[in-house]
Amino acid sequence: MPIVAQSTETTDWVSRYADEVIEESERRAPGKPVVVASGLSPSGPIHLGNLREVMTPHLVADEIRRRGHEVRHLISWDDYDRYRKVPNGVVGVDDSWGEHIGRPLTAVPAPKGSPYASWAEHFKAAMVEALGELGVEFDGISQTEQYTSGTYREQILHAMKHRGDIDAILDQYRTKKAPAKKQSQKPVDEAELEAAEGSGAAADDDGTGSAGYFPYKPYCGDCGKDLTTVTAYDDDTTELTYTCTACDFSETVRLSEFNRGKLVWKVDWPMRWAYEGVVFEPSGVDHSSPGSSFQVGGQIVGSIFGGKQPIGPMYAFVGISGMAKMSSSKGGVPTPGDALKIMEPQILRWLYARRRPNQSFKIAFDQEIQRLYDEWDKLEGKVADASALPADIAAHSRAVGTAAGELPKTPRPMAYRTLASVADITAGAEDQTLRILSELDPTDPLSSLDEVRPRLDRAEAWINTQVPADQRTVVRKEADTELIKSLDDQGRASLRLLLDGLDSHWSLDGLTHLVYGVPKVQAGFSADATPKELPAEIKVAQRTFFALLYHLLVGRDTGPRLPTLLLAVGQERVRKLLGE
Repeated sequence: MPIVAQSTETTDWVSRYADEVIEESERRAPGKPVVVASGLSPSGPIHLGNLREVMTPHLVADEIRRRGHEVRHLISWDDYDRYRKVPNGVVGVDDSWGEHIGRPLTAVPAPKGSPYASWAEHFKAAMVEALGELGVEFDGISQTEQYTSGTYREQILHAMKHRGDIDAILDQYRTKKAPAKKQSQKPVDEAELEAAEGSGAAADDDGTGSAGYFPYKPYCGDCGKDLTTVTAYDDDTTELTYTCTACDFSETVRLSEFNRGKLVWKVDWPMRWAYEGVVFEPSGVDHSSPGSSFQVGGQIVGSIFGGKQPIGPMYAFVGISGMAKMSSSKGGVPTPGDALKIMEPQILRWLYARRRPNQSFKIAFDQEIQRLYDEWDKLEGKVADASALPADIAAHSRAVGTAAGELPKTPRPMAYRTLASVADITAGAEDQTLRILSELDPTDPLSSLDEVRPRLDRAEAWINTQVPADQRTVVRKEADTELIKSLDDQGRASLRLLLDGLDSHWSLDGLTHLVYGVPKVQAGFSADATPKELPAEIKVAQRTFFALLYHLLVGRDTGPRLPTLLLAVGQERVRKLLGE
């Protein structure tokens, strides 16, 4: 059932934007649905930086829905953009794809082995699947379909008629010195890159050629590429002549009937704002610099198309922490689908909801994901007992569900680090996994692994895809008798204390108390003594004891948390490996 709208404090950025967007929408188009928008180019894997382009308006749109307003979240698939280059590291793609450079993304073959008809559909499908899992409701618009069906014909003819006015706006920026290149705060946006570097055609990047400025670029009728230059245009007849520098083809067409081309990017974007009535659309750093598409578009949308620029917050960089080399089959750029293999949708939504758009953050693929889950579980507890801060409550609410209802969740969310350790030790053996997890809390044993799914599956996927083989846990098959024989009296006594306590402490909490307590007892203190009651030397003794246990159990100095490791190995085998 739908989530009831909650009041949120002004510290919640989503609510603040929702207030502004509702007010602006009523001013621009009273009584009509609120329109927010995103734009994605399926030119390759659509990565986690691109996801911010979607999640920012999604969260605002969802808040507006929660308040009872009708809202449309448009995602424009820029699949009529040109294929710019052959990306590195994409499975099923080789240098032969270079022959397609300059063609629309929907006219480029998908990678070998793909079930999809085109390059654009191949990469779009993965994103659509991820958005479905994240609970993102949207209306998808294919720009190939829009342009080739003639949907924008009136807007194209209007732009061509007013090409002089558009040229004058663009000319304000042509004379300005380009800023020095610096480290981008986000992966480069395809459309902005094309606008900045040029399309590879004989014409300039903004449509200027020897015959003057034209805001429209045809795809060649022979080779299908956009390496074309408009050489003549007649406003009365709409006859347009172009030549192709790739194949020397030339033809004259009637633009009022011609559907094989598109407006140049800096005109195309504001045209769509006016056509769709977009009130809210964020933009990345690349779009927000002086002379960029967003700034220029703000002038073009009003003076040429009679529309208004959307409310457009700039969004910052989304970084990655520790993406494993084994994921480089996608060029080393992790996608939302990659993230959803190792974390539940709620966690990924939370990462985007809790930070303002202009705040950068990282998504963890390394050990940091365990700390992230600990933080999430702590927040869940605070929300449950009403001790969380208002902004944290709001971010949590946006993470766990949408206006349509809550996302599916793990019925019994055990600690991610515990599940990962168990998955590591058992190598995914379900019977062993169930045995170990059932022993974590003997007072409330787990009856089925379904109770800890899908979190268990995510933790297992993280172990299998992101933890290098040399860091995986391999339990010894036989006791290290040489090490055991070499122990001094204190070392042997510490093992005896542990072994004697196994029966009565065989649970996660019990073993935690036991392994931390052995060095305390040996030093003459109570096993229940708190850190404040103990000298600093106890910590050194604990580390020494832990290292001994790791060596005897897994042959290394470190490993999974010892209580979890002991449960996973099993009491009989632990006794054998510790020399009993």
